[in-house]
Amino acid sequence: MRAMPSALAVPRQEEILTPEALDFLTQLHLHFAGRRADLLAERRRRRQRIADGADPDFRPETRGIREDPNWQVAPPAPGLADRRVEITGPTEQKMTVNALNSGAKVWLADLEDANTPHVGNVVGGQLNLYDAIRRQIDFTSAEGKRYELGESTPTIVMRPRGWHLTDKHLGIGREVAVAGLVDFGLYFFHNARELLHRGSGPYFYLPKLENHLEARLWNDVFVFAQEALGLPRGTIRATVLIETVPAAFEMEEILYELREHSAGLNAGRWDYIFSLIKNFRTRGERFVLPDRSAVTMTVPFMRAYTELLVRTCHRRGAHAIGGMSAFIPSKDPQVNETVDAKVRADKQREADDGFDGSWVAHPGMVGTVREIFDGVLGTRPNQLDRSREDVEVTTADLLDVASTPGSVTEAGLRTNVAVALRYLEAWLGGRGAVAIFGLMEDAATAEISRSQVWQWIRAGTELDDGSVVTRPLVERIVAEETGTLLAEAGDDEGRATRVEHARALFEQVALGTEYPSFLTVPAYANYV
Repeated sequence: MRAMPSALAVPRQEEILTPEALDFLTQLHLHFAGRRADLLAERRRRRQRIADGADPDFRPETRGIREDPNWQVAPPAPGLADRRVEITGPTEQKMTVNALNSGAKVWLADLEDANTPHVGNVVGGQLNLYDAIRRQIDFTSAEGKRYELGESTPTIVMRPRGWHLTDKHLGIGREVAVAGLVDFGLYFFHNARELLHRGSGPYFYLPKLENHLEARLWNDVFVFAQEALGLPRGTIRATVLIETVPAAFEMEEILYELREHSAGLNAGRWDYIFSLIKNFRTRGERFVLPDRSAVTMTVPFMRAYTELLVRTCHRRGAHAIGGMSAFIPSKDPQVNETVDAKVRADKQREADDGFDGSWVAHPGMVGTVREIFDGVLGTRPNQLDRSREDVEVTTADLLDVASTPGSVTEAGLRTNVAVALRYLEAWLGGRGAVAIFGLMEDAATAEISRSQVWQWIRAGTELDDGSVVTRPLVERIVAEETGTLLAEAGDDEGRATRVEHARALFEQVALGTEYPSFLTVPAYANYV
């Protein structure tokens, strides 16, 4: 494996990109990149079948796995028995220290949606994790405030990038490296033994899976990696985010494929909404959602998905982890009161439904969620004993988008444009998790915002005032919101340039006839 010409020097990168580590990445790539490419090709074919009118369904060929009552996943690994509150965030130095001091049970160290894949973030994030595991990380702000690790810290669970992404900074022959293998391989190679020595283990969150064959590929990667480093099989544990619609129909099969390495499933709510829009974007009004703010966890199709997740997990002895609360604290007491009420209602519903824990995006929300789950769990580490056999979810339930209440409004359209532009400007500047309008936005929520705009234009969606979402209407709103951002940038030429580039990128991914992700637009590769 070699560094590509575009790679920039990162302080201390030689501690992470060692010859031995690069050789390990090369072996991972040679063994698994081909299968990954085949699975991505199948993703594209499946997506086309859905676009052509074929709804996803439970697989008849795997019925035996679903109907077999005898198999279970591995018991919880050290540090993963009690997951009542988990915090997620990027692996920047300050964010790492704050997350580890948050009081959460688990920190999802995010190299995916909350992280812009600049080489500095990718390699620097690995360095911060290396230091954090060895308790040799601290941070001093520009104002001189010093942040150090407290006595007790959460269990670290690292989220690599998904199968769909590559990392242009590392190459093998004429191929660029598979991003997920880079993230997994560097973290595992450098830290697996140290984590075990400290009473924990190499734990992962797996994003964007679409079927059980993709889970099988990860399981084979785990087996290979453990054998390569001489570690016992089953040392690795992985929690899978169920954040795509196709994966919702294969939850049991995904657990089955990973059963000796499984740590459960998570309800990745924001990407799940994005996946629904992406997969059904050309299917007409049946799959057009109202304003993003109206798509709560209590609407029928989201309720079906989360209840099925809890039932599936607990039937197999696996943890069920709830979705992320994107709310962040405000300096306004009245706003905080409203936010607190919304977070409590959301997390109380999850705890009452049987979830074993849930996510927050800000340390200020950890105490609230812990209080809710403490009230349900008490001294128990989880509620795996709640089998939820009362839950029966059908294909029609999972696809019941038409019953979602709410409407599409010009205010909702404007919010989508404003959020996407602001996020993209920050993303181009190297920040993957951004506080916008009182919510912590990441790549998933930004993709919802821009993909809703694309779908509404394509479907000729009618607003609640009787007007129709058209390209000229969106272009006017884009110009107005861009003007607002440029005014905020003032004399900051760097930010003003990013605003203009964010506008061009948004127009490409929200107004074009094609439907790319902003993460994969070639014109913006120079930013990462």
